[in-house]
Amino acid sequence: MNNFEDNLSKLWKKIGTHGIMVLSTCAESYVTSRPMSVVIVGEKFYCQTDEKYLKFRQIMQNDNVALSVKNFSIEGRCREIGKPLDNCNSEFAAAIKKHFLLAYKSYSHIESERLLEIMPTLIYSWSYELTKPYMEYWDFEKQTYRKEYK
Repeated sequence: MNNFEDNLSKLWKKIGTHGIMVLSTCAESYVTSRPMSVVIVGEKFYCQTDEKYLKFRQIMQNDNVALSVKNFSIEGRCREIGKPLDNCNSEFAAAIKKHFLLAYKSYSHIESERLLEIMPTLIYSWSYELTKPYMEYWDFEKQTYRKEYK
């Protein structure tokens, strides 16, 4: 085992501050996935969607979600935290405007648009050292990090 905190800063540098990520949701044994514009603020993932959409209804029934970006799989708990442009969400608004201006202009002002916050519970990734594959795991609930060679 290696130190969680030491490896956490490396994780955020690798993931970055934003990206088009695939969001997977599930309710009533029905799984769906779709690409989303996602920003990272304070080690949490944020995206916006309309409360009328299937993904929103699924999240309201089952808060367990997954994101995928680059070589990272991100499992977490998702919750709706208000409208994207509410005063308490100013960091999100600034980040989405900076990284996804078209999404900001097109959707953030819609009355039924909602902001989703995803708190990671587990992040893992595949990597290689020369030709040797390994996986890294960041368990946010247990505050542990491990690296396994395959």
